[in-house]
Amino acid sequence: MKYNPLGDTGLMVSEIGMGCEGFAVNGCRNTMILLDEAEKQGINYFDLYTSNPDVRASVGKALACRREKFIIQSHICSVWKNGQYKRSRNLKEVKSGFDEMMQLLQTDYLDVGMIHYCDSLKDWDEIVNGGVMQFALDLKKEGRIHHIGLSSHNPEVAIEAVKSGNIEVLMFSVNPCYDLQPAAEDVEQLWNEENYVNPLENMDPARQELYELCQANGVGITVMKAFGGGDLLDAQLSPAGAALTVNQCIHYALTRPAVATVLAGAHSVEQLRESCEYENASDAQKDYALALASFPNISWKGHCMYCSHCAPCPMKIDVATVTKFLNLSLAQGEVPETVREHYELLEHYAGDCVACGACETRCPFEVKIIDNMKKAKVIFGK
Repeated sequence: MKYNPLGDTGLMVSEIGMGCEGFAVNGCRNTMILLDEAEKQGINYFDLYTSNPDVRASVGKALACRREKFIIQSHICSVWKNGQYKRSRNLKEVKSGFDEMMQLLQTDYLDVGMIHYCDSLKDWDEIVNGGVMQFALDLKKEGRIHHIGLSSHNPEVAIEAVKSGNIEVLMFSVNPCYDLQPAAEDVEQLWNEENYVNPLENMDPARQELYELCQANGVGITVMKAFGGGDLLDAQLSPAGAALTVNQCIHYALTRPAVATVLAGAHSVEQLRESCEYENASDAQKDYALALASFPNISWKGHCMYCSHCAPCPMKIDVATVTKFLNLSLAQGEVPETVREHYELLEHYAGDCVACGACETRCPFEVKIIDNMKKAKVIFGK
């Protein structure tokens, strides 16, 4: 299992994480089975969005004597009321729900306290000014949560949250179909078939900005819905008009800026193992570029997907990485210090480009790579 830094939190997380969708199976007995398999596979990160007390109690039981082996991302503002789930901004409910969660999980701290499900700017304003954010900051100060996160499907909201400086981890929906859709307060629009009737071209600018902003600000992204609820794996259901594989979906998400882990939904050990097989997959099995380039409903022409099909470069330039650093700098309007430091560590720079054009002949998306290398040379000075 490969481990990645989760932004600037100092945490090293398995690049394959786990969602909690399967925990409730078979009277919550599946929780122990899945966490046993996660430990066996080297998965150390999981998300717990559900407020169901039976599920939370089963997680607490399954973590007994091995709490330190897992990094828990669990949700503030996801509460259980009148026998059902509720997203709440009522501070009394939020505090009571948090205390109950900690008791059921049998732990005195969360690694990441995730403010639950914010998809509108109005809701974000309520979080900031209604006491929820201050509650999260107080919890962090007390050591009851170590890092503050936010879950969202709306890039405009997520951008505001990252800019606030209070969010260290962002849980966000990332896959090649959702990345084409503009920001919306209604999450249902991400998978609304009507939005994919006409051909779509290139990533929504707000999503691109979000990923690059997170990278520049040291905010780690944990990915939800990498498989689009399974739709992307089925040619009949996929909005793209063609299917991707599990490996391709995971690799797409992991090659976005700031992404640290993909929270793979699994209802069984077999499904979890299928996601973990990514660790042993070949480059050809992970490759999503040719699949994306052939989608009947989507065009990524001219947009670098960081897929590395441009390699090998005769001058040994890591073209995909240089392009990613270039885009990060262009998005910020300056070269962030961390980006400059990472660029300096490269063995070969954009200025080494001899404009042979070999990379451009291999790019499935017709990116003007030589122009990008010229821009990078100017921005980085070499």
